[in-house]
Amino acid sequence: MKKIKISNSDIEKLSNASQYPFPKYATQIINLLNSNAQGTRPAVVGQMSELIQEFDGKTLEEWIEWYSSKQPDAVTKATDKIFNMYQLMSEAFAAIDRPMIEAWVKDLVYNKTYCGLKFQSAIIAFLAGQYNKDWRLANVEEEARGIDGFVGDTPVQIKSSTYKLEARLGENIEIPIVYYDKKKDGISIEFDPSLFS
Repeated sequence: MKKIKISNSDIEKLSNASQYPFPKYATQIINLLNSNAQGTRPAVVGQMSELIQEFDGKTLEEWIEWYSSKQPDAVTKATDKIFNMYQLMSEAFAAIDRPMIEAWVKDLVYNKTYCGLKFQSAIIAFLAGQYNKDWRLANVEEEARGIDGFVGDTPVQIKSSTYKLEARLGENIEIPIVYYDKKKDGISIEFDPSLFS
């Protein structure tokens, strides 16, 4: 088997697609704006994967004409949503200065890192209290086996609830998992209660 990668720019050239000249960083910024504005969601521009299947033309020009007849206001609506977000974020950009960036870095390095690491012990201690058991964090050897701590004699892993949605779920995890979801007012946890009874 031979594997060859075709770059996006090659695909664009082979498809005879228009190539727009964007300044450096511009597409990253527009992607961020769009992510916040949700300008290209199906509700705005249509379900693209379905639309392209319906299209039976052969050229880019035919696609533009066909799509524009199906979704006549989509490009304008998407552009408006993204541009409105640009205006809002421009105000935020103007307010950012070096002290604010330093405060952000301190919040990340000090607060969020500390609290993130302390989630594990807080959750394990909470569960131990609920089931009247001793608890401890894993040692280095236990961590290497995927154990974050123990509630009584039961080893547990502490994972964000987003872990359930990630591709890593293909791996086989033998250690029981306690999922958490950080809320504004605390931490929501999900676990199998039979593990600790």
